[in-house]
Amino acid sequence: MRAIAAVLMMIALVVAAPATPASAAPGANFQNPIVGTPNSADPWLGYHNGSYYYTATTWTGRIYIRKSATLAGLRTAPETTVFTMSQPNAVSNMWAPSMHLLNGRWYLYYSAGPSACCGGQRQHVLESAGSDPMGPYTYKGALVLMPNNGWSIDGSVLTVNGINYFVYSAFNNNSGFENGGLQSLYITRLTNPWTPAGIGTLISEPTYAWERVGNPVNEGPYPLQRNGRTFLTYSASYCGTPDYKIGSLELTGSNPLARSSWTKMASPLFQRNDTNGVYGPAHHSFFKSPDGTEDWIVYHANDAASQGCGTTRTSRAQRIAWNPDGTPSLGVPVSNATVQAGPSGELGNPGAVTVQRLQSYNLPDRYVRHSNYAVRVDPAVTPALDAQFRIVPGLADSGAVSFESVNFPGHYLRHNNYVLRLEPNTGTTTYRQDATFRQVAGLADSSWQSFQSYNFPDRYIRHSNYVLRIDPVSTTTERADATFRRVS
Repeated sequence: MRAIAAVLMMIALVVAAPATPASAAPGANFQNPIVGTPNSADPWLGYHNGSYYYTATTWTGRIYIRKSATLAGLRTAPETTVFTMSQPNAVSNMWAPSMHLLNGRWYLYYSAGPSACCGGQRQHVLESAGSDPMGPYTYKGALVLMPNNGWSIDGSVLTVNGINYFVYSAFNNNSGFENGGLQSLYITRLTNPWTPAGIGTLISEPTYAWERVGNPVNEGPYPLQRNGRTFLTYSASYCGTPDYKIGSLELTGSNPLARSSWTKMASPLFQRNDTNGVYGPAHHSFFKSPDGTEDWIVYHANDAASQGCGTTRTSRAQRIAWNPDGTPSLGVPVSNATVQAGPSGELGNPGAVTVQRLQSYNLPDRYVRHSNYAVRVDPAVTPALDAQFRIVPGLADSGAVSFESVNFPGHYLRHNNYVLRLEPNTGTTTYRQDATFRQVAGLADSSWQSFQSYNFPDRYIRHSNYVLRIDPVSTTTERADATFRRVS
């Protein structure tokens, strides 16, 4: 079939209007992991003044930060030591660093303890001298968060209505690391970035079965806010199992310190995907793209179900989406083989990437959507994100377009034996060509659009029995089947 592609490329399109490229260029392509072992579990990643900053668990007495102009560049960026611990009972086992810019300075929160792991873990905080995330840093102190200065880990800062709160994980009833119990989520107000107003109050325990695999655990809380709504995402189940995953609470009441103000989502947001070879995807943070239009997650995961809670875990990143009801959609953890486009606005690339649906011309109640990776036109698409695509410059020709799934990052519409599928980007020349289409004036109505195959230019995207294909188009019916409108 591909042997005739070169000949078909010579066929001229007489009636085509000029192609309309997408409005922005994504960042540099990358593949997971963004940072490999050994210092790559429990990652925090942020973007500030033109650079990405990354830090993660080291298991030692040192804290490192990486800096890069691109997300892809973090993999080879040097580790810079920003702090070496020497405080009493806090000289090793550094876990879960989390950085926050408060009042013009960076505060780096981390868990640490003595050389014997892990019953001595407590929260500590560093302060930067200025607004540079690389420091230098000074030690501000330990945060006393539980009765009798009990065990506490995984802290981060949540800001609601201008008030800073500290959210973290500890054992209910202050039962301690050695005594088991329910590892739960707590919150307290901060009087300043290094001083809690008091002992924390319980806001979430591991109650669902999916939160209790291996051990009953809620840990790694991290805020996610959008359009006035506050979500507190967290890691659930034991990190030594492949079923470590991400859940979420939403602040539905007025007092963040009250457990009654938080509503837990009944299902996890993000979990293992055996098909993609991703196990235990959790302990995460979120960051914005450089142009501020996209939300991204960074998390750790294992490559095998048998790997556990140690240094096998690597840091991965992918774009997230939002459901029409305003709740977050973290999607499916992508395979390490999938080529992803970097965040929008990297290295000064202009504008936001367009997210739209494709409406059928002759079946106007139907939209292009993916369903179990098949591509169809359907009405009343559920979930709605299955019908939304990032329309980006063509993978094989920047003057054309490609269609990336909103909720399956790195997956594009591509033809395979003339049938359209949603498939992960393998980065090959064949894939890029199969996933590239020239936008032309609608074959049935010039105010709409049609999409000509890049490598089979006698064929256009059209629906046939509701299934999307690329076919030659000659009849009135075929022209209508091959005409679509890009709508928000």
